[in-house]
Amino acid sequence: MLVIKVAGYSETNNMAKVVEQHTPLVKRIAYHMLARLPASVQLDDLIQSGMIGLIEAAKNFDGSKGASFETYGGIRIRGAMLDEIRKGDWVPRSVHRNSRQVAQAISELESILGREVKDIEVAEKLDITLNEYHHILNDVNSGKILGIEDLGVDEDVLQVSSEKHIGDTPFTSIKNDKFNASLLQAIKTLPERDALVLSLYYNEEMNLKEIGQILDVSESRVSQIHGQAMIRLKAKISDWV
Repeated sequence: MLVIKVAGYSETNNMAKVVEQHTPLVKRIAYHMLARLPASVQLDDLIQSGMIGLIEAAKNFDGSKGASFETYGGIRIRGAMLDEIRKGDWVPRSVHRNSRQVAQAISELESILGREVKDIEVAEKLDITLNEYHHILNDVNSGKILGIEDLGVDEDVLQVSSEKHIGDTPFTSIKNDKFNASLLQAIKTLPERDALVLSLYYNEEMNLKEIGQILDVSESRVSQIHGQAMIRLKAKISDWV
C-alpha cells in the first residue's frame, strides 16, 4: 500500500512540474490568439481555459508516441481555448454570409481567368468598393476562429490510444490522409504572399504586427491577406468542407 501511495505522489508531483514548466506556453498561445479575436474575448478567459487544456495534456501525454510535450500540449491548449470561445455565438451571420460570397467569387474568377485574382477584381465581381472588400476581409479574419485542425492537421495522430474515438476506422484514416494531401496541395497553389502569411502565423506563431514588419505592410493589411488566404483555401477544398 505504501508503494502505491508513493507512486501516486510521484506521478502527481511530476505532473505538477510539467504544468508549472509549460505555463508560459499557455500565455504565449493566449496572446497569439487574442491578436485576432474581438475585444469581447478576454485574455484571462483564454489563459484559464488554456490551463485546463495544459493539465489534461499533462495527464494524458505519452512520450512513446514520438511527439514532444510542447507539440502535444500546444494542440491541447489551443483546443481548450477554441472550445471555450466557440461556446459563445458572437460572430454575426453577416460575416459567415460574406465569407461564402467572397469564396464563391474568388472560385468563379480563378476558374474563368486561370490565375490568381486581384483584390480589385473580387470587389468588382461583388459589386462593392475595394475599401468595402477589405473591410469584409478584416471582419472575416477577426470573426473566424482558426485552430490547428482548421489547417487539416489531424490531432488524433498525437493522441494517446485511450483518447482515440470509438468511431475511428481504417476508412476514416484514409479519408483524413487524403484530405490532408488535398489541403497541402491547395496551400501550394496559393499566391506566395498568402502562403507566407499562413506559414509565419501558424508555423512560426508570429502575430500580425510582426508579420507586417517582415512584409513591410500594415497590421491591417496582414489581417486582410490572412482572411483572404483562408477564404481561398476554403474555396479550393470546397468539396471536402
